[in-house]
Parts: sequence; C-alpha cells; structure tokens
Amino acid sequence: MKRQQTRTATGWLRDSIDWVALTVLLVLGVLGFGPTFGGDPRYLAAGVGGVLLGLGIAWLGARRAFGPWAVAATVLAVYLLAGHALAAPVESAFGFLPTLESLRILIVGVVFSWKDLLTVADPVGVARGMLVVPFLLSLVASTVAGSLAWRVRSPYWVLVPVTGLFILSIVFGTNNASLPALRGSLLVAVLVTWLAYRRDVARSLETNSVSANPVVADAAVARAGRLRRVGLGAGVVAAATVLTVVLTPLTANVGGGDRQVLRDVVEPPVDLFDYPSPLASFRKYVKDNAEDTLFTVEGLPENQRVRLAAVDAYDGVVYNVNPQAAGNFSRVGDASRLGTSGSAAGEGTPAQLTFTMEGYQGVWLPSGGALQGVNLQGPRAQELGRSLYYSDEAQTALSTIGVQRGDTYQVNVLFPEVPPDTQLAQYDFADLSLPRVLNDPPVVAAKASEYVGAVSEPIERARRLEQVLSSQGFFSNGKEDEAVSLPGHGAARMLSLLDSEEMVGDDEQYAVAMALMARKLNIPARVVMGFYPDWDEVEDPSAPLAITGGDVHAWVEIAFDNKGWVAFDPTPPEDNEPVPPQQQPRSTPKPQVLQPPPPPQEPAELPPNAAPEPQDAEDKKEDETSLWGWVLTAVAIALIPLAILLLPLLVIALLKARRRKKRAWDGAPSARVGGGWSEILSVATDLGARINPKSTRRETARALTGVFPASARSTTALAERADAGIFSAGEPPEQEVRDYWDAVTSTVDDLQGSVGFWKRQRARYSLRSLRQDRKNARLRRRSRTTDTGSGRGSARVAK
Repeated sequence: MKRQQTRTATGWLRDSIDWVALTVLLVLGVLGFGPTFGGDPRYLAAGVGGVLLGLGIAWLGARRAFGPWAVAATVLAVYLLAGHALAAPVESAFGFLPTLESLRILIVGVVFSWKDLLTVADPVGVARGMLVVPFLLSLVASTVAGSLAWRVRSPYWVLVPVTGLFILSIVFGTNNASLPALRGSLLVAVLVTWLAYRRDVARSLETNSVSANPVVADAAVARAGRLRRVGLGAGVVAAATVLTVVLTPLTANVGGGDRQVLRDVVEPPVDLFDYPSPLASFRKYVKDNAEDTLFTVEGLPENQRVRLAAVDAYDGVVYNVNPQAAGNFSRVGDASRLGTSGSAAGEGTPAQLTFTMEGYQGVWLPSGGALQGVNLQGPRAQELGRSLYYSDEAQTALSTIGVQRGDTYQVNVLFPEVPPDTQLAQYDFADLSLPRVLNDPPVVAAKASEYVGAVSEPIERARRLEQVLSSQGFFSNGKEDEAVSLPGHGAARMLSLLDSEEMVGDDEQYAVAMALMARKLNIPARVVMGFYPDWDEVEDPSAPLAITGGDVHAWVEIAFDNKGWVAFDPTPPEDNEPVPPQQQPRSTPKPQVLQPPPPPQEPAELPPNAAPEPQDAEDKKEDETSLWGWVLTAVAIALIPLAILLLPLLVIALLKARRRKKRAWDGAPSARVGGGWSEILSVATDLGARINPKSTRRETARALTGVFPASARSTTALAERADAGIFSAGEPPEQEVRDYWDAVTSTVDDLQGSVGFWKRQRARYSLRSLRQDRKNARLRRRSRTTDTGSGRGSARVAK
C-alpha cells in the first residue's frame, strides 16, 4: 500500500511538472499576438484561458482513455461554452453570458476571423471575433500538446504543437516583434529542461522495471551522478539561452529588410478604385462651394493643415489612390488606438481635433497628421466604425459609407515636425515602391530635366522644382473675374500648363505637375489634398474654425530617408495673376484667290518596325501571376482552420505509419515476421475486434474468423506461417519475409474492405491499437520483472 501511494504521488508530481512546463511553453506562443492587439489584456485572457482549458481536456482524455472523436467533441463543446467570455466578450451580455450575436461570432469566426485579423489595421481590437484566433489556436494547440505528452511515450512529438503555436503567432502578427529575445530564450530553456526531465523519467522507469526488489547502491555515487546530470543539463540550457539571445538580433532582419508577416501579402478587402479621386472635386469646391461651410474643426494648431487624402497613382486621366502602393488601407479594428507612421520618428505636435460635418459629403475623412485614435460620436458611430479604413503610410482615413451632415468625431493626431533644409541635406530620397506613372505627356520629363539641370543634392532637386513652378507660374481658379484656367489634371491639361508661354493654374495643376516631374526624376512623390484657412485672417486660432470650399488646397509630399514625407508647395501666390495681353492692331485681309487642288499622293509605306507595339506581355504576365498569388493566399487562409482541426488526425496517421515501418524493417527476420502478424492485430483492433494478448496466434486467428469471416483462410495461414518463421531453428530468408509482408498487406486490405467507408475511416484514425501496444508493452515489462525476480530468488536459495 505504501509503495502504491508513493507511485501515485510520483505520478501526480510528473503531471504537475508537465502542466507547468506546457503552460509556460504555450503562453510564450500566445504572447506573440501582443502587438496585434496593442497589448490589450483581453487577448492574453483568451490565449491563457485556451491553454488551460486545452490542457485540462488533454489530461482528462488521457486519464479516461477518450478516443480522438471524443476529445474533438469535448474541444468543440468547450469552445462554444467558454468562447462567449474569452473570444467574444464585447458581444456577450455582461462580458460572459451567451447572446445570439456572440454565438454567431463564434461560429462564423472559425472561418472568417483569420482573414479579418490580417486585413484589419493593428491594433485590431477585441470586437467582431478578433479574439477567436488566439483562443482557438491556443485551445487546439494545448489539447494536442497535452495529449501527446500524456499518451505518447516519446516527448519530442510535443515540439510540433508548441512550435506551431509560436510560429502562427508570428505569421498572424505584425512587423513589430513581441519580446523576441526574451520569448526565444525562455522557449529554448524551458523546452530543453522539460525534455531532459522527461527523458530522465523514462530512463528511471526502464531501470526500475528490471527488478522488483530494491536495488542497493552507493549513496555517494548516486548523488554524484545526479549532480553530474544536473550540471550538464544546466550547461546545455545556459548555452542554448546565450545562443538564442545572441542570434535573435542577428536573424531578426535577415536580408536587411523588415520582418515579413502574412498581413503584408494579403490584399485589403476594399477596392479604392471604386471611389472617385478627391482631386476630381477640387474645382467644384472652389467655384460652387467657395463660401459654403463644409465642416468645422476645433483644436487645429496654428499653421497646420487638415488632410483629406494622399494620391499616388496617375493614369493620364486622374491622380488617384492606388491600393497596391506603399500605403495600403486596412480595416480599423480598435479605432481608439491607431499606429503612427514613423515619418518623423514620433516627433511632432500632438493635438485633439473635433470635426463636425456640415456641407461636406464623401468617403474621405478630414483629419490631420498621423492618426493615433478616432472617437466616433453621434447616432451613426457604430456604422462608421464598421466601415472605417486607415492607411498609416498615407495618413488617410476613409469610410465606405461616407460621412454626411451631422456626423461628429474626434481624432488624436500627431503633426510631424518639419525639418529644415540644412537637416534634409544630410539625407537621400527614400527607396519606396510607388505605382508606375502612365500616359503622362513627354513635356513633363523634358521640363523636369530643364528645371533641375545639373543639381545633384536631393533636397536641392526637390526645391528647384518647387521654386520654378512657384516663381514662373501664375495663379487662377478659373472664376469669372480671373484669367482663363481650365480644370482637371489629365495629360491634356498638363500639356497646356507646361507647354504654353505662361503657366496658369491653381493648386490642383501645380501640385500634379510637380509630382509628375519628380517621379520622372526618380523622386518618390505624391499629391495631398486638404484644407487650411488663411491664417493671417484668423482672429482667434484657438476657436472652432469653419472650413469653406475656398479653403481647399493641394500640395506635394516627397519621402526622405529617416524623415518620412516632407511637404512642398509649388503653387504660386494667389495675387500673382497673369497680365492680360495687349490688344494688337487688326490687320486688313487680302482678297482670297482660288488655288488649284493639290495633286493626289500615293499612300506612304511604313517601315516594318513602325507597326504599333503589342501590349506589354511582361506586365500582363505579372498581373496574372499576382492575381493567382492572391487567390492562392486566400485559399490557404481559408484552409487554416481545417488544417488545425485535422492536426490530431495527421499525428495519429504518422504514428501508425512509423509503427508499420518499424515492424517491417527493424530487427531480425523472425522479428519482422512477428511484426507482420502484429500489424494484422493492430488493424483488427482498430476495426473493433477484441484481442486477448494472452492467446496464441492460432487461437487469435480463430477468434478473428468469427469477426471477419471473409478473411478467415488468409488470417489462419498467416498465423501458422508466423509460428513457423519465429520458432524454426534458423532465421527465415529475406524473400520469405517480403512474401509474408505482401500477404499481410493483402489481408489488411481484406479486413478494411469488409466494413463500411465511415467505419474504415474511424479505424484509420483510432487510438485503440496504439493504446493496446502501450498496454502490451507494460505487460511485457512486468513479465520480465517477475521472471528476473524469480531467478534471483532461486539463486539465493541455491546458494
């Protein structure tokens, strides 16, 4: 009784150590979701709760000998019960009671939450099923890890779910790593220590099974052995930890680039080309709404600007926002916390702006600087929140349903610090991937080279373009009392602006002209449209400002290394109007003389190389490749939940394949013949047959005849051949072993073919034969222990 109590206490101690080690390993993986949720503690509650629940399911399943389908059903039930509080706290009543909305989130989130987590700008928040991913991943990974730890003899299989959760938290995370050195070193240290402990426990169990009698050993030698093993293990853990800490910074940016995650290659679900370019309405604000109040803004610092949108794609007709450019738009999760672009290294003027919409209507949200948070107010706050998208790179926000009169919202923004030219002279232009300029008139490149000349310094090249346009051009909005100035910024308008004797236009034309010329000189440039008043006429800058259509402006931003986007204003002053040309004296026309018609001319023959150029096949091929890439990425994301659910089945299939391979190829020929018979017994066990481990092969074959009568003859023959091969005087030849295994394969097919499809699939992923193998191994160890103890006792008596 005392020995039984000691053995029970030891088992509880082993389970407790396994619980602690697996919890730490799996929680380290959960911590990888920290930047995705902006450090919100509710993601940690979902992940740690999933880990503890999964380990509890695995421990109970191992103790109660649950099958894989029972474990999977328990996981599903726990997910639907505990998920209301852990994965859908916002939609649940009081944060934990089930509601129809929280139940819908849990069911739909199994498929769609993976895509939402990747397409929502970080921090993603905890609403709309965002917590389903960490909760479901931790629940499944911990269940698989615990089942492998407490059911499979080798502890190394636990590496698969533990490292899988660790890697998936990185893949579904952001470019900002969450404590990489600390998490990596702890993962290695705890994993190596726990695996060494489990190996030592397994070796102790094998050693103790040699004899049932207590072994008398030298206490000093045993103590020295334990100290030596502990010291060696501590050295290995320390070396692994040091290597992890040293190598983590070196491998963090392999190849010199930023950390790449899955959200970098997933296309946002909003097509920005569905919405008109904000520049298309520029002249409308100037001519039709010049005196109308578009919106009021409160808290705008003096000399700062309200941004509407940044456009970076030109096709010869309009300058628009390109969703495939550097500033991709992502759906906003937690609107109260948004990331800031590192354009000014976090330096600048913070402000809280309050916008109230009046006459302005559109999808582009007026804001300013880099958004750090949005607080939507009014009766349409929830609708606007669900439709809100933001590009941190473009510092532009949009709502797919658009804002309208009466909408109110507050934004926390950071206006970047404007560096002086003396500081910008130290930096080169940033290396960005911007969309290619299409269908621009040739005069743009010619004027760009003419204006810049031999200037080589980056900031000087940009300033030269700005100064030439501002000083040589004339301003006109095209109103009735102003000089003629056509609206728009297409290729024809750019040609008339740059190729005329006098450049006449407004912010729209000059900003687009400078941006196009900069792009022709390989300068990363874009056009920004926004609003700001004439600050010299504002009496009280701290009071709410009424922004009218006359306050609309456009300017150019150019990207510099380590400084981000810097604003340039190429538009001439508004008082710099063109001088009307002097009236010329009217000439007296001469009488017209009828001229003979010109002789007919033969049609000119075009040289062979003058034929129209075919469509660029390379661009078409790249577009098709990109399309297939997005399709394959979307399919892969949709299959992730299915892959997670099928992971336990894959592990079982691998274990059985490994067992069959070991039986067929490891050991002496006679042992491999016995392994073939064991393979038949394993298949029969999985199909539902009850095998008595104490029966002989022929008795077992007769028992199987009643269960599988169709394969009775082959089963009996294989039992007799196995007895002959094992108990014969010598080892059977290799050809006989191969023939035996061919017969085993045929018999296995007959056994599986005798049952229906679903029963055959259940047997394929059943754990019955694996548990029976483990039970038979324990019986063999006890038998060897009993035989060894009897032999020693006889020796003592004889002596």
